[in-house]
Amino acid sequence: MLIPSIDVLGGKIVQLVQGEKKALEFNDFDYWINRFSEYPLVQLIDLDAAMGQGSNHELIAMVCQRLPCQVGGGIRNRERAAELLGLGARRVIFGSSLLQDGKINVALAEVCSAHLGTERLTFAIDSRNGKVSIKGWKENTEISPLDMLQALGSYCGAFLYTHIDTEGTMTGFPMEVARGLRQATTKQLIVAGGIRSMDEVNALDAIGADAVVGMAIYTGLIK
Repeated sequence: MLIPSIDVLGGKIVQLVQGEKKALEFNDFDYWINRFSEYPLVQLIDLDAAMGQGSNHELIAMVCQRLPCQVGGGIRNRERAAELLGLGARRVIFGSSLLQDGKINVALAEVCSAHLGTERLTFAIDSRNGKVSIKGWKENTEISPLDMLQALGSYCGAFLYTHIDTEGTMTGFPMEVARGLRQATTKQLIVAGGIRSMDEVNALDAIGADAVVGMAIYTGLIK
């Protein structure tokens, strides 16, 4: 399954390279909402909230009303997650808050699962050089993606793995990484980072992984 992404920064839709350099910027939310209206799931990320530098709350709420979204960015507690679900989000994405003081925050995962429902939770694993990166990809940890899969699999409906090393580059997602992740969990596996063609999306689908695509859609490489 192809999952289009909408990343919001400063009130605009953007595409960043490896979470840092802005490559594309769009103002026309209506155009892209209409483009994505037939997809069963769209990924919606508030980058300002993820980086701790503000919020695009009203835009996020508007898009949630018009598209079936899994929403992420700065969700640090179950109250904020519940608020987003109340606004119409299908699922919420927890990321940096799942790591605390260098350890996996199983307690938060357990509480959110109990109160919000396991199937409404997607847990993000953002990896650079084989280790999990947090706080808008600004801080690296010593935790491996497999550590998180093993510790948190009981508390979510899906894992979202982003390969920061290739994110935004359209150089392709490493299939050997996807295969290793797929073997490590029975949960829905969604991967992102450099995906550039429908052949690649189909190859990921064949091993049981869904694909988040941003740059290749916004540049017209994938129609």
